[in-house]
Amino acid sequence: MAATDPLPGSAPLARQARWLEAYRLGLRVAEQGTVVAVGDGIIWVRGLPSAAMDDLLALSEGSTALVFHLGRDLLGAILLKESPALSAGTVAHVSGLRLSIAVGDGLLGRVIDPLGAPLDGLAPPQATARGAIDAPSPPIVARDFVNEALYTGSKIVDSMIPIGKGQRQLLIGDNGLGKTAFALDTVINQKGKGVYCVYVIVGQKRSSVVSVIETLRNAGALAHSTVLVAEASTLPGLKYLAPFAGCAVAEAWMRQGRDTLVVYDDLSTHARTYRELSLLLRRPPGREAYPGDIFYLHSRLLERSTHLNAAQGGGSMTALPIIETELGEIATYIPTNLISITDGQIYFEQRLFAAGFLPAIDVTKSVSRIGGNAQDPAVKREAGRLKLDYLQFLELEIFTRFGARLEASMEAKIQRGRLLRDILKQDRLTPWAIEAQFLWMVAFNDGLLDGVATEALPALLAALPARAAAAGLTLDTARERWIQAATAWIQEAKG
Repeated sequence: MAATDPLPGSAPLARQARWLEAYRLGLRVAEQGTVVAVGDGIIWVRGLPSAAMDDLLALSEGSTALVFHLGRDLLGAILLKESPALSAGTVAHVSGLRLSIAVGDGLLGRVIDPLGAPLDGLAPPQATARGAIDAPSPPIVARDFVNEALYTGSKIVDSMIPIGKGQRQLLIGDNGLGKTAFALDTVINQKGKGVYCVYVIVGQKRSSVVSVIETLRNAGALAHSTVLVAEASTLPGLKYLAPFAGCAVAEAWMRQGRDTLVVYDDLSTHARTYRELSLLLRRPPGREAYPGDIFYLHSRLLERSTHLNAAQGGGSMTALPIIETELGEIATYIPTNLISITDGQIYFEQRLFAAGFLPAIDVTKSVSRIGGNAQDPAVKREAGRLKLDYLQFLELEIFTRFGARLEASMEAKIQRGRLLRDILKQDRLTPWAIEAQFLWMVAFNDGLLDGVATEALPALLAALPARAAAAGLTLDTARERWIQAATAWIQEAKG
Protein backbone atom coordinates (compact mmCIF):
# COMPACT_ATOMS: atom_id res chain seq x y z
CA MET A 1 0.00 0.00 0.00
CA ALA A 2 1.40 3.39 -0.99
CA ALA A 3 2.25 5.77 1.83
CA THR A 4 0.19 8.56 0.22
CA ASP A 5 -2.96 6.46 -0.02
CA PRO A 6 -3.89 5.38 3.51
CA LEU A 7 -7.39 4.29 2.48
CA PRO A 8 -7.25 2.64 -0.97
CA GLY A 9 -10.51 2.56 -2.93
CA SER A 10 -12.01 5.48 -1.05
CA ALA A 11 -10.91 8.74 -2.66
CA PRO A 12 -13.03 11.12 -0.51
CA LEU A 13 -11.74 9.51 2.69
CA ALA A 14 -8.19 9.63 1.36
CA ARG A 15 -8.49 13.36 0.72
CA GLN A 16 -9.89 13.83 4.23
CA ALA A 17 -7.01 11.87 5.72
CA ARG A 18 -4.44 13.98 3.88
CA TRP A 19 -6.20 17.14 5.05
CA LEU A 20 -6.05 15.94 8.66
CA GLU A 21 -2.35 15.17 8.33
CA ALA A 22 -1.62 18.67 7.05
CA TYR A 23 -3.92 20.49 9.50
CA ARG A 24 -2.21 22.76 12.01
CA LEU A 25 -3.77 24.71 14.80
CA GLY A 26 -3.58 28.49 14.34
CA LEU A 27 -5.27 31.76 15.06
CA ARG A 28 -8.01 32.74 12.61
CA VAL A 29 -9.56 36.19 12.75
CA ALA A 30 -12.98 36.81 11.23
CA GLU A 31 -15.20 39.87 11.43
CA GLN A 32 -18.72 39.44 12.67
CA GLY A 33 -21.53 41.94 12.41
CA THR A 34 -24.96 42.08 13.94
CA VAL A 35 -28.22 43.11 12.28
CA VAL A 36 -29.79 45.93 14.28
CA ALA A 37 -32.83 46.69 12.10
CA VAL A 38 -34.81 45.05 9.27
CA GLY A 39 -37.52 46.54 7.08
CA ASP A 40 -38.66 47.52 3.59
CA GLY A 41 -36.08 45.31 1.90
CA ILE A 42 -33.04 46.72 3.69
CA ILE A 43 -31.04 45.91 6.82
CA TRP A 44 -28.78 47.94 9.10
CA VAL A 45 -25.69 46.14 10.39
CA ARG A 46 -23.32 47.06 13.21
CA GLY A 47 -19.75 45.90 12.90
CA LEU A 48 -17.89 44.62 9.80
CA PRO A 49 -15.44 47.56 9.61
CA SER A 50 -13.69 46.15 6.51
CA ALA A 51 -16.88 45.77 4.46
CA ALA A 52 -16.86 47.66 1.15
CA MET A 53 -19.53 48.83 -1.25
CA ASP A 54 -21.14 45.98 -3.26
CA ASP A 55 -19.80 43.30 -0.93
CA LEU A 56 -22.13 40.36 -0.39
CA LEU A 57 -23.15 39.68 3.19
CA ALA A 58 -24.06 36.18 4.35
CA LEU A 59 -26.53 36.17 7.23
CA SER A 60 -26.63 33.29 9.70
CA GLU A 61 -30.26 32.33 9.02
CA GLY A 62 -29.72 32.05 5.23
CA SER A 63 -30.49 35.50 3.87
CA THR A 64 -28.17 37.41 1.54
CA ALA A 65 -27.65 41.15 1.31
CA LEU A 66 -25.60 43.59 -0.74
CA VAL A 67 -23.71 46.45 0.95
CA PHE A 68 -25.22 49.67 -0.36
CA HIS A 69 -24.36 52.35 2.18
CA LEU A 70 -21.38 52.90 4.49
CA GLY A 71 -21.92 54.96 7.63
CA ARG A 72 -19.80 55.85 10.62
CA ASP A 73 -21.47 53.38 12.97
CA LEU A 74 -23.78 51.32 10.75
CA LEU A 75 -23.74 49.98 7.23
CA GLY A 76 -26.86 49.64 5.13
CA ALA A 77 -27.47 46.68 2.83
CA ILE A 78 -30.24 45.76 0.41
CA LEU A 79 -31.72 42.29 0.75
CA LEU A 80 -31.42 39.89 -2.19
CA LYS A 81 -32.74 36.84 -0.33
CA GLU A 82 -34.89 37.15 2.77
CA SER A 83 -36.01 34.32 5.02
CA PRO A 84 -38.90 34.59 7.50
CA ALA A 85 -36.43 34.07 10.35
CA LEU A 86 -34.48 37.26 9.62
CA SER A 87 -34.66 39.67 12.56
CA ALA A 88 -32.57 42.03 14.66
CA GLY A 89 -29.69 40.19 16.30
CA THR A 90 -28.92 37.99 13.28
CA VAL A 91 -25.20 37.47 12.74
CA ALA A 92 -23.69 38.78 9.50
CA HIS A 93 -20.38 38.04 7.77
CA VAL A 94 -18.71 39.34 4.63
CA SER A 95 -18.91 36.42 2.19
CA GLY A 96 -15.91 37.44 0.13
CA LEU A 97 -17.90 36.87 -3.08
CA ARG A 98 -18.85 39.35 -5.80
CA LEU A 99 -22.29 39.50 -7.34
CA SER A 100 -22.54 37.46 -10.56
CA ILE A 101 -25.04 35.51 -12.65
CA ALA A 102 -24.84 32.34 -14.72
CA VAL A 103 -24.43 33.11 -18.43
CA GLY A 104 -24.30 31.15 -21.67
CA ASP A 105 -26.49 29.31 -24.15
CA GLY A 106 -28.16 27.35 -21.36
CA LEU A 107 -30.25 30.43 -20.62
CA LEU A 108 -31.95 30.46 -24.03
CA GLY A 109 -35.65 29.80 -23.69
CA ARG A 110 -35.57 30.26 -19.92
CA VAL A 111 -37.28 32.57 -17.45
CA ILE A 112 -35.01 33.56 -14.56
CA ASP A 113 -34.74 36.07 -11.74
CA PRO A 114 -31.90 38.62 -11.35
CA LEU A 115 -29.82 36.07 -9.43
CA GLY A 116 -30.18 33.44 -12.16
CA ALA A 117 -32.68 31.22 -10.31
CA PRO A 118 -35.31 29.62 -12.58
CA LEU A 119 -38.87 30.95 -12.52
CA ASP A 120 -40.30 28.58 -15.14
CA GLY A 121 -40.52 25.48 -12.96
CA LEU A 122 -37.59 23.77 -14.69
CA ALA A 123 -34.18 22.75 -13.38
CA PRO A 124 -31.55 25.46 -12.86
CA PRO A 125 -30.01 26.54 -16.19
CA GLN A 126 -26.94 24.62 -17.28
CA ALA A 127 -24.17 27.19 -17.39
CA THR A 128 -20.41 26.77 -17.07
CA ALA A 129 -19.57 30.48 -16.82
CA ARG A 130 -20.63 33.40 -14.71
CA GLY A 131 -20.71 37.08 -15.59
CA ALA A 132 -20.27 40.03 -13.25
CA ILE A 133 -23.56 41.84 -12.78
CA ASP A 134 -21.82 45.20 -12.36
CA ALA A 135 -18.94 45.32 -14.84
CA PRO A 136 -17.14 48.24 -16.52
CA SER A 137 -18.21 49.17 -20.03
CA PRO A 138 -15.86 48.31 -22.93
CA PRO A 139 -13.14 50.94 -23.49
CA ILE A 140 -13.16 53.13 -26.57
CA VAL A 141 -10.33 51.17 -28.21
CA ALA A 142 -12.44 48.00 -28.05
CA ARG A 143 -15.40 49.56 -29.89
CA ASP A 144 -16.24 49.89 -33.55
CA PHE A 145 -18.66 52.06 -35.50
CA VAL A 146 -22.30 51.02 -35.69
CA ASN A 147 -22.42 49.79 -39.29
CA GLU A 148 -25.05 47.05 -39.54
CA ALA A 149 -28.81 47.50 -39.33
CA LEU A 150 -30.99 45.79 -36.75
CA TYR A 151 -34.43 45.41 -38.32
CA THR A 152 -37.39 45.75 -35.97
CA GLY A 153 -40.06 44.61 -38.44
CA SER A 154 -41.82 47.98 -38.03
CA LYS A 155 -42.42 49.79 -41.31
CA ILE A 156 -42.20 53.25 -39.80
CA VAL A 157 -39.02 52.55 -37.79
CA ASP A 158 -37.01 50.55 -40.33
CA SER A 159 -37.65 53.20 -42.97
CA MET A 160 -37.54 56.53 -41.11
CA ILE A 161 -35.96 55.88 -37.69
CA PRO A 162 -33.45 53.07 -38.38
CA ILE A 163 -31.63 51.25 -35.58
CA GLY A 164 -28.13 49.81 -35.87
CA LYS A 165 -26.58 46.89 -34.02
CA GLY A 166 -24.87 48.28 -30.95
CA GLN A 167 -27.15 51.32 -30.73
CA ARG A 168 -29.07 52.50 -27.65
CA GLN A 169 -32.53 53.58 -28.78
CA LEU A 170 -34.99 54.91 -26.21
CA LEU A 171 -38.69 53.99 -26.37
CA ILE A 172 -40.54 56.87 -24.70
CA GLY A 173 -44.18 57.78 -24.23
CA ASP A 174 -47.16 57.60 -21.88
CA ASN A 175 -48.35 54.35 -20.41
CA GLY A 176 -50.47 52.13 -22.67
CA LEU A 177 -49.36 53.49 -26.06
CA GLY A 178 -47.64 50.34 -27.36
CA LYS A 179 -44.01 50.59 -26.23
CA THR A 180 -43.97 47.02 -24.91
CA ALA A 181 -45.78 45.76 -28.03
CA PHE A 182 -43.13 47.38 -30.22
CA ALA A 183 -40.33 45.84 -28.16
CA LEU A 184 -41.95 42.40 -28.41
CA ASP A 185 -42.33 42.79 -32.18
CA THR A 186 -38.63 43.61 -32.39
CA VAL A 187 -37.67 40.50 -30.41
CA ILE A 188 -39.98 38.35 -32.53
CA ASN A 189 -38.46 39.77 -35.73
CA GLN A 190 -35.00 38.51 -34.71
CA LYS A 191 -36.13 34.91 -35.20
CA GLY A 192 -33.73 33.17 -37.57
CA LYS A 193 -31.40 36.17 -37.75
CA GLY A 194 -28.82 34.97 -35.23
CA VAL A 195 -29.59 37.70 -32.69
CA TYR A 196 -29.91 36.55 -29.07
CA CYS A 197 -32.43 38.57 -27.05
CA VAL A 198 -32.77 39.35 -23.35
CA TYR A 199 -36.09 40.81 -22.19
CA VAL A 200 -35.84 42.41 -18.72
CA ILE A 201 -39.11 43.01 -16.86
CA VAL A 202 -38.88 45.35 -13.87
CA GLY A 203 -41.66 45.85 -11.34
CA GLN A 204 -44.64 44.68 -13.40
CA LYS A 205 -47.57 42.67 -12.08
CA ARG A 206 -47.58 38.93 -12.66
CA SER A 207 -50.35 38.98 -15.26
CA SER A 208 -48.27 41.33 -17.44
CA VAL A 209 -45.21 39.10 -17.02
CA VAL A 210 -47.17 36.01 -18.06
CA SER A 211 -48.56 37.87 -21.08
CA VAL A 212 -45.05 38.78 -22.28
CA ILE A 213 -43.77 35.22 -21.86
CA GLU A 214 -46.77 33.67 -23.61
CA THR A 215 -46.53 36.17 -26.47
CA LEU A 216 -42.90 35.24 -27.08
CA ARG A 217 -43.61 31.52 -26.75
CA ASN A 218 -46.58 31.57 -29.14
CA ALA A 219 -44.54 33.50 -31.72
CA GLY A 220 -41.66 31.02 -31.49
CA ALA A 221 -39.34 33.74 -30.18
CA LEU A 222 -38.61 32.26 -26.76
CA ALA A 223 -36.07 29.86 -28.29
CA HIS A 224 -33.65 32.72 -29.02
CA SER A 225 -34.53 34.75 -25.92
CA THR A 226 -34.07 34.89 -22.18
CA VAL A 227 -36.69 36.57 -20.00
CA LEU A 228 -35.36 38.05 -16.76
CA VAL A 229 -38.12 38.96 -14.31
CA ALA A 230 -38.25 41.04 -11.15
CA GLU A 231 -42.00 41.37 -10.66
CA ALA A 232 -43.79 43.98 -8.57
CA SER A 233 -44.00 41.83 -5.42
CA THR A 234 -40.31 40.95 -5.30
CA LEU A 235 -37.67 42.59 -3.11
CA PRO A 236 -36.67 46.10 -4.20
CA GLY A 237 -33.05 44.95 -4.25
CA LEU A 238 -33.83 42.47 -7.02
CA LYS A 239 -35.73 45.11 -8.99
CA TYR A 240 -32.69 47.35 -8.71
CA LEU A 241 -30.35 44.60 -9.96
CA ALA A 242 -32.59 43.32 -12.79
CA PRO A 243 -31.34 45.58 -15.65
CA PHE A 244 -27.70 44.97 -14.70
CA ALA A 245 -28.26 41.21 -14.56
CA GLY A 246 -29.94 41.22 -17.99
CA CYS A 247 -27.07 43.29 -19.36
CA ALA A 248 -24.55 40.76 -17.98
CA VAL A 249 -26.35 37.89 -19.76
CA ALA A 250 -26.34 39.73 -23.10
CA GLU A 251 -22.79 40.97 -22.56
CA ALA A 252 -21.46 37.42 -22.29
CA TRP A 253 -22.87 36.60 -25.73
CA MET A 254 -21.49 39.85 -27.12
CA ARG A 255 -18.02 38.92 -25.87
CA GLN A 256 -18.35 35.65 -27.80
CA GLY A 257 -18.83 37.61 -31.04
CA ARG A 258 -22.61 37.34 -31.24
CA ASP A 259 -25.22 40.00 -31.88
CA THR A 260 -27.57 40.58 -28.96
CA LEU A 261 -30.61 42.70 -28.16
CA VAL A 262 -31.61 43.65 -24.61
CA VAL A 263 -34.92 45.32 -23.71
CA TYR A 264 -35.27 47.12 -20.35
CA ASP A 265 -38.98 47.27 -19.54
CA ASP A 266 -38.95 49.71 -17.91
CA LEU A 267 -36.36 52.10 -16.47
CA SER A 268 -38.98 54.42 -14.94
CA THR A 269 -39.84 51.72 -12.42
CA HIS A 270 -36.14 51.00 -11.97
CA ALA A 271 -35.46 54.67 -11.17
CA ARG A 272 -38.30 54.77 -8.64
CA THR A 273 -36.96 51.61 -6.98
CA TYR A 274 -33.50 53.15 -6.73
CA ARG A 275 -35.02 56.31 -5.25
CA GLU A 276 -36.89 54.20 -2.68
CA LEU A 277 -33.75 52.34 -1.62
CA SER A 278 -31.68 55.52 -1.49
CA LEU A 279 -34.18 57.38 0.70
CA LEU A 280 -34.53 54.42 3.05
CA LEU A 281 -30.75 54.34 3.37
CA ARG A 282 -30.75 58.08 4.18
CA ARG A 283 -28.95 59.29 1.07
CA PRO A 284 -29.43 62.99 0.30
CA PRO A 285 -32.37 63.53 -2.08
CA GLY A 286 -32.00 65.65 -5.20
CA ARG A 287 -34.35 66.76 -7.93
CA GLU A 288 -37.79 65.09 -7.58
CA ALA A 289 -36.28 63.25 -4.56
CA TYR A 290 -34.06 61.12 -6.82
CA PRO A 291 -30.48 60.67 -5.60
CA GLY A 292 -27.86 62.69 -7.41
CA ASP A 293 -26.20 59.63 -8.97
CA ILE A 294 -29.29 58.41 -10.86
CA PHE A 295 -27.79 59.73 -14.11
CA TYR A 296 -24.56 57.82 -13.45
CA LEU A 297 -26.54 54.68 -12.63
CA HIS A 298 -28.33 54.56 -15.99
CA SER A 299 -25.34 55.73 -18.01
CA ARG A 300 -23.22 52.98 -16.42
CA LEU A 301 -25.84 50.48 -17.55
CA LEU A 302 -26.37 51.73 -21.10
CA GLU A 303 -22.69 52.39 -21.85
CA ARG A 304 -22.17 48.62 -21.81
CA SER A 305 -24.17 48.40 -25.05
CA THR A 306 -21.89 48.79 -28.04
CA HIS A 307 -20.45 47.19 -31.16
CA LEU A 308 -17.08 45.58 -30.48
CA ASN A 309 -14.32 45.69 -33.07
CA ALA A 310 -12.99 42.62 -34.88
CA ALA A 311 -10.12 42.16 -32.42
CA GLN A 312 -12.70 41.78 -29.63
CA GLY A 313 -14.83 39.32 -31.62
CA GLY A 314 -17.10 41.79 -33.44
CA GLY A 315 -20.15 41.15 -31.26
CA SER A 316 -22.77 43.77 -30.48
CA MET A 317 -25.36 44.60 -27.84
CA THR A 318 -28.31 46.75 -28.88
CA ALA A 319 -30.32 48.30 -26.05
CA LEU A 320 -33.99 49.30 -26.13
CA PRO A 321 -34.68 51.00 -22.78
CA ILE A 322 -38.33 51.86 -22.16
CA ILE A 323 -39.25 55.00 -20.22
CA GLU A 324 -42.69 56.23 -19.22
CA THR A 325 -43.83 59.85 -19.42
CA GLU A 326 -46.85 61.55 -17.87
CA LEU A 327 -49.20 63.46 -20.16
CA GLY A 328 -46.56 63.46 -22.88
CA GLU A 329 -44.09 65.54 -20.86
CA ILE A 330 -40.57 64.60 -21.92
CA ALA A 331 -38.81 67.42 -20.05
CA THR A 332 -38.98 65.76 -16.62
CA TYR A 333 -35.90 64.52 -14.82
CA ILE A 334 -35.58 60.83 -15.75
CA PRO A 335 -36.72 61.15 -19.42
CA THR A 336 -34.28 63.99 -20.09
CA ASN A 337 -31.48 62.00 -18.47
CA LEU A 338 -32.11 58.99 -20.68
CA ILE A 339 -32.56 61.08 -23.83
CA SER A 340 -29.07 62.51 -23.25
CA ILE A 341 -27.56 59.07 -22.62
CA THR A 342 -29.04 57.22 -25.61
CA ASP A 343 -28.42 57.51 -29.36
CA GLY A 344 -31.97 58.51 -30.22
CA GLN A 345 -35.57 58.03 -29.19
CA ILE A 346 -38.80 56.64 -30.60
CA TYR A 347 -41.64 58.77 -29.27
CA PHE A 348 -45.13 57.30 -28.83
CA GLU A 349 -47.86 59.95 -29.04
CA GLN A 350 -51.26 59.81 -27.29
CA ARG A 351 -52.96 61.84 -30.04
CA LEU A 352 -51.89 59.36 -32.74
CA PHE A 353 -52.97 56.41 -30.60
CA ALA A 354 -56.42 57.94 -30.09
CA ALA A 355 -56.71 58.53 -33.85
CA GLY A 356 -56.05 54.83 -34.55
CA PHE A 357 -52.60 55.29 -36.05
CA LEU A 358 -50.68 52.24 -34.79
CA PRO A 359 -47.90 52.02 -33.90
CA ALA A 360 -48.46 55.51 -32.47
CA ILE A 361 -44.96 56.76 -33.33
CA ASP A 362 -44.52 60.49 -33.86
CA VAL A 363 -41.90 60.87 -36.60
CA THR A 364 -41.43 64.57 -35.89
CA LYS A 365 -40.27 63.92 -32.30
CA SER A 366 -38.38 60.70 -32.98
CA VAL A 367 -34.77 60.58 -34.06
CA SER A 368 -32.01 58.03 -34.64
CA ARG A 369 -28.66 59.80 -34.46
CA ILE A 370 -26.46 56.97 -35.73
CA GLY A 371 -28.90 54.45 -37.20
CA GLY A 372 -28.70 56.01 -40.66
CA ASN A 373 -25.03 55.01 -40.86
CA ALA A 374 -26.04 51.38 -40.45
CA GLN A 375 -28.95 51.45 -42.90
CA ASP A 376 -28.52 49.52 -46.13
CA PRO A 377 -27.68 51.99 -48.95
CA ALA A 378 -30.62 50.85 -51.08
CA VAL A 379 -33.08 51.21 -48.20
CA LYS A 380 -31.55 54.55 -47.26
CA ARG A 381 -32.14 55.97 -50.75
CA GLU A 382 -35.79 54.94 -50.79
CA ALA A 383 -36.47 55.88 -47.17
CA GLY A 384 -34.97 59.35 -47.59
CA ARG A 385 -37.58 60.22 -50.18
CA LEU A 386 -40.34 58.74 -48.03
CA LYS A 387 -39.44 60.74 -44.94
CA LEU A 388 -39.26 63.98 -46.91
CA ASP A 389 -42.69 63.36 -48.44
CA TYR A 390 -44.19 62.44 -45.08
CA LEU A 391 -42.85 65.49 -43.23
CA GLN A 392 -44.06 67.81 -45.99
CA PHE A 393 -47.48 66.18 -45.79
CA LEU A 394 -47.70 66.73 -42.03
CA GLU A 395 -47.00 70.44 -42.52
CA LEU A 396 -49.49 70.83 -45.37
CA GLU A 397 -52.23 68.89 -43.60
CA ILE A 398 -52.48 71.62 -40.98
CA PHE A 399 -53.91 73.99 -43.59
CA THR A 400 -56.73 71.59 -44.46
CA ARG A 401 -58.09 71.86 -40.92
CA PHE A 402 -58.99 75.51 -41.52
CA GLY A 403 -60.77 74.86 -44.81
CA ALA A 404 -58.10 76.61 -46.82
CA ARG A 405 -58.28 76.14 -50.59
CA LEU A 406 -55.11 74.57 -51.95
CA GLU A 407 -53.80 74.45 -55.49
CA ALA A 408 -53.79 71.15 -57.35
CA SER A 409 -50.12 70.32 -56.71
CA MET A 410 -50.53 70.78 -52.95
CA GLU A 411 -53.72 68.72 -52.95
CA ALA A 412 -51.88 65.91 -54.74
CA LYS A 413 -49.13 65.95 -52.10
CA ILE A 414 -51.71 65.74 -49.34
CA GLN A 415 -53.43 62.77 -50.98
CA ARG A 416 -50.08 61.06 -51.42
CA GLY A 417 -49.21 61.73 -47.76
CA ARG A 418 -52.49 60.24 -46.56
CA LEU A 419 -51.77 57.15 -48.63
CA LEU A 420 -48.34 56.86 -47.02
CA ARG A 421 -49.83 57.24 -43.55
CA ASP A 422 -52.25 54.39 -44.25
CA ILE A 423 -49.38 52.22 -45.50
CA LEU A 424 -47.36 52.86 -42.32
CA LYS A 425 -50.16 51.57 -40.08
CA GLN A 426 -49.32 48.16 -38.71
CA ASP A 427 -50.96 45.73 -36.29
CA ARG A 428 -48.98 44.39 -33.36
CA LEU A 429 -47.23 41.00 -33.64
CA THR A 430 -46.96 41.36 -37.42
CA PRO A 431 -43.31 42.28 -38.10
CA TRP A 432 -42.39 42.72 -41.76
CA ALA A 433 -39.25 41.39 -43.39
CA ILE A 434 -37.05 44.13 -44.80
CA GLU A 435 -37.53 42.79 -48.35
CA ALA A 436 -41.29 43.25 -48.06
CA GLN A 437 -40.76 46.76 -46.75
CA PHE A 438 -38.38 47.61 -49.57
CA LEU A 439 -40.94 46.42 -52.11
CA TRP A 440 -43.63 48.85 -50.96
CA MET A 441 -41.07 51.67 -50.67
CA VAL A 442 -40.10 51.24 -54.32
CA ALA A 443 -43.75 51.01 -55.37
CA PHE A 444 -44.67 54.16 -53.44
CA ASN A 445 -41.71 56.23 -54.62
CA ASP A 446 -42.42 55.32 -58.25
CA GLY A 447 -46.08 56.26 -57.93
CA LEU A 448 -47.33 52.72 -58.51
CA LEU A 449 -49.67 53.03 -55.52
CA ASP A 450 -51.11 56.42 -56.48
CA GLY A 451 -54.84 56.25 -56.94
CA VAL A 452 -55.31 53.12 -54.82
CA ALA A 453 -58.54 53.47 -52.84
CA THR A 454 -58.25 53.54 -49.07
CA GLU A 455 -60.60 50.59 -48.66
CA ALA A 456 -58.57 48.48 -51.12
CA LEU A 457 -55.21 49.17 -49.44
CA PRO A 458 -55.42 46.60 -46.57
CA ALA A 459 -55.98 43.69 -48.95
CA LEU A 460 -53.22 44.97 -51.21
CA LEU A 461 -50.73 45.16 -48.33
CA ALA A 462 -51.80 41.80 -46.93
CA ALA A 463 -50.59 40.09 -50.09
CA LEU A 464 -47.26 41.91 -50.08
CA PRO A 465 -45.12 39.81 -47.67
CA ALA A 466 -45.86 36.57 -49.52
CA ARG A 467 -45.25 38.26 -52.86
CA ALA A 468 -41.90 39.67 -51.69
CA ALA A 469 -40.79 36.26 -50.39
CA ALA A 470 -41.80 34.58 -53.66
CA ALA A 471 -39.87 37.11 -55.73
CA GLY A 472 -36.60 35.95 -54.16
CA LEU A 473 -34.99 39.37 -54.49
CA THR A 474 -32.37 40.82 -52.16
CA LEU A 475 -31.47 44.41 -51.31
CA ASP A 476 -28.51 44.10 -53.69
CA THR A 477 -30.79 43.31 -56.64
CA ALA A 478 -31.09 45.98 -59.33
CA ARG A 479 -33.91 48.45 -58.74
CA GLU A 480 -35.49 47.68 -62.11
CA ARG A 481 -36.23 44.14 -61.00
CA TRP A 482 -37.84 45.45 -57.84
CA ILE A 483 -40.06 47.72 -59.93
CA GLN A 484 -41.08 44.74 -62.04
CA ALA A 485 -41.93 42.76 -58.90
CA ALA A 486 -43.91 45.68 -57.49
CA THR A 487 -45.87 46.10 -60.72
CA ALA A 488 -46.69 42.39 -60.82
CA TRP A 489 -47.74 42.47 -57.16
CA ILE A 490 -50.17 45.37 -57.70
CA GLN A 491 -51.63 43.92 -60.90
CA GLU A 492 -52.11 40.53 -59.26
CA ALA A 493 -53.78 42.06 -56.21
CA LYS A 494 -56.12 44.12 -58.39
CA GLY A 495 -56.73 41.36 -60.87
